[in-house]
Amino acid sequence: MNKYICYYFVQIMIDKNLFENTEVAFQLKSDSELERAYFLFKMISHEPLVRIGTAATNFALKAHLPVEGLIRSTVFDHFCGGVSEDDCLNVIDKMYEKGVCSVLDYSVEGKEVESHFDDAMEKTLKIIRFSDEKDAMPIAVFKPTGFGRFHLYQKKGEGKAFTSEEQDEWNRVVERFHAVCKLAKERDVELLVDAEESWMQDAADDLIEEMMSIYNKEKPIVYNTLQTYRWDRLDYLKNLHTRAKEKGFTIGVKIVRGAYMEKERERAEKKGYESPICENKLATDNCFNDTLTYALAHLKDISVFIGTHNEYSCYLAMDLMEQLKIEKEDNRVWFGQLYGMSDHISFNLADNGYNVAKYVPFGPVKDVMPYLIRRAEENTSVAGQTSRELSLLKTEKKRRKL
Repeated sequence: MNKYICYYFVQIMIDKNLFENTEVAFQLKSDSELERAYFLFKMISHEPLVRIGTAATNFALKAHLPVEGLIRSTVFDHFCGGVSEDDCLNVIDKMYEKGVCSVLDYSVEGKEVESHFDDAMEKTLKIIRFSDEKDAMPIAVFKPTGFGRFHLYQKKGEGKAFTSEEQDEWNRVVERFHAVCKLAKERDVELLVDAEESWMQDAADDLIEEMMSIYNKEKPIVYNTLQTYRWDRLDYLKNLHTRAKEKGFTIGVKIVRGAYMEKERERAEKKGYESPICENKLATDNCFNDTLTYALAHLKDISVFIGTHNEYSCYLAMDLMEQLKIEKEDNRVWFGQLYGMSDHISFNLADNGYNVAKYVPFGPVKDVMPYLIRRAEENTSVAGQTSRELSLLKTEKKRRKL
């Protein structure tokens, strides 16, 4: 047997019908919200409609047509918590009543100037303070490129020398990281740092590890994100584990499958280097499950946020926790899904006593549109995801006799 539990030999002992309970899954949705969800996923299931809708929405927003109200009442309200932190409170409180926590995610993308980086830092600090005041929000999150230019991370990761201006700019990035990590530690709020494209991630990994070595001495506060569609991420975690034990800090990791696959493959082919992406979905699933297994087997040193919409991976984690005698409410293990998706996983896990948090995107409607468009495109491209959502919504509609 391997030095850590190998999931191929773990017999699934828990109830494999757990995620079929649609009454629990959709308990917070009114009949009209259920109908809206069914309509949206039905639309998303047709790739040509997604392409047409995306183009039409972008055009309408750029032409300043009065469409924000329509967007707000349909796709925005389904996938987002609100336009501001306060606007999200109703969603946060309703979910928490059912045992599901919230991770507020300021989902405004594509900003590349210093004032916007400072604004993103201030927004993150505000969310940490906001989280500290509410038991429903034990976790905060930000993106590395929210705090500094993509090109800067890329150049740093490639080992190229900065100009004096770039070095000053990088120093400000580091200061922003310190500011949010320091406050998170003071307020005892766990802080997830999202992963991005591989050609900027090395610099982000190094900077996040530096933050861990400072702020994770007593317990994990800072979490790095591992995109396991990259075949090197388990080895990265093992090497990080070795360094952490040597330097005396604990590790926080969020594990996900990933969000930039096509872009990664296209760039690797164009520039003639080996693709960092697993060769197929099975290899990605194996990488995710191996990484999950390693983290749970070393829970003394590694806390894990399991970000997945994959039912088997959730069942695997639940069974490993049982076999390793990890309590369901152990704060070192969290399950996470996106708001508006996989409610059958989130609410049934919470109903069974596990730690669950939904990523709740928010921000001005127009600024959040790139996020919403990506959600629609990802749902279209992920085999089985949309059809599964539709099947469960249909079952619940039938149960309610709608």
